[in-house]
Amino acid sequence: MVGVIRRLHKLKALLDIRCGPGAAIFPSDVTRIHLEFAYGLAGHLGPRKFWNTNLPRLKFWNPAIPMIVNRTTDVTGPAVLSVYFREPGSILQELQTPSSSFHGFAKAPQPAEGERVLTIDMKNLPSEKILDELISKSGAVPVRPTPQDEADLAELRDLERTGEIDRERVKRKTDAEKREKRLIAQAQSEAAAIRAAL
Repeated sequence: MVGVIRRLHKLKALLDIRCGPGAAIFPSDVTRIHLEFAYGLAGHLGPRKFWNTNLPRLKFWNPAIPMIVNRTTDVTGPAVLSVYFREPGSILQELQTPSSSFHGFAKAPQPAEGERVLTIDMKNLPSEKILDELISKSGAVPVRPTPQDEADLAELRDLERTGEIDRERVKRKTDAEKREKRLIAQAQSEAAAIRAAL
């Protein structure tokens, strides 16, 4: 059986995906999402943080919506989030969506017939602002944590606090043992020097 601590860490990973910023459900007319930004930090730090922290939660709550990421090396290039919507009353054929690319090969596709696209310029925006714009402009509904999720999160916070106290206690004990060993080694070397002088 897997240890309790290991299971709690797995639970934390699941709670991080289920709860928090980015936990939102898109309306049914959203067909796909495309995210493009650069590896560098010049204006692309917010999009990078959005990709790293918010996109996994969006994907968890919207598994049927393809989310394509195109990363480039051009920091002077755009940082754009594109949300594709199905027009009311239109029936879309099977959409061709490119795979995500870490070399700039997955450019944003043109909207299909019966589809419109909403773009958000993410350059120089913090991830929180990007998420706020995405939720307000797309009509996504944020997911609130359940009472059980809140209880689990509180338990994990308590565990982290206890872990911090334990780490500090162990560090003090280890430092004291090292100091004692140093003093013993110093005393032994001084005794050896005195014996050699006699």
